[in-house]
Amino acid sequence: MAIKKDDVLNWVRDYAQVIEENFEMLTDLDREIGDADHGANMRRGFKAVLEKLPSVEDKDIGAILKSVGMTLLSKVGGAAGPLYSTLFMKAGTTIGAKTEMELSDWAQALEAGTAGIAALGKAQPNDKTMLDALYPAINALNSAMENGASTGQALQKSAEGAREGMLATIPLIAHKGRASYLGERSAGHQDPGATSTYLLIKSAAETWADC
Repeated sequence: MAIKKDDVLNWVRDYAQVIEENFEMLTDLDREIGDADHGANMRRGFKAVLEKLPSVEDKDIGAILKSVGMTLLSKVGGAAGPLYSTLFMKAGTTIGAKTEMELSDWAQALEAGTAGIAALGKAQPNDKTMLDALYPAINALNSAMENGASTGQALQKSAEGAREGMLATIPLIAHKGRASYLGERSAGHQDPGATSTYLLIKSAAETWADC
């Protein structure tokens, strides 16, 4: 079954709630290797997204995601604003004027968003960034689709991949962002951006489990 526009709206709402429930945890993670503002920034950004959402509920999926991206760019401080904005903007552009999408459309949207983040941040795998959750999520999703998994199963595999990637940031030395200033002292800490990214992928998997 396809993922419909209303499913996408429900995902955005659910992720905003997930951020609300986890912003203190994200802030604590960022306090260890960053500026201690990731949770608060994401919380502020997605509160603004929720306020904006009613004005685009009648639009197509691409327009909805691009609206989320533009709102995050204007409301989220630090590196997270441009990076998450890029993820949603590129995803929205890739999906375009569709009012429902197949799982392959979602995979392509994630790939486009991830490529945009990599280009913007000049980051690579194992730099201890949100990409370390995104790449495994995409790989797991594509592998599950190739093996004939259902939508729900493939999305769950994607969430599991993101979680593994998030946890794999713990021993890494940061090479990008504020955490890179710590050098070897950044090892032993879970990356907050990879954590909020895992929550994003997990939220999609749970919201779209029955699609």
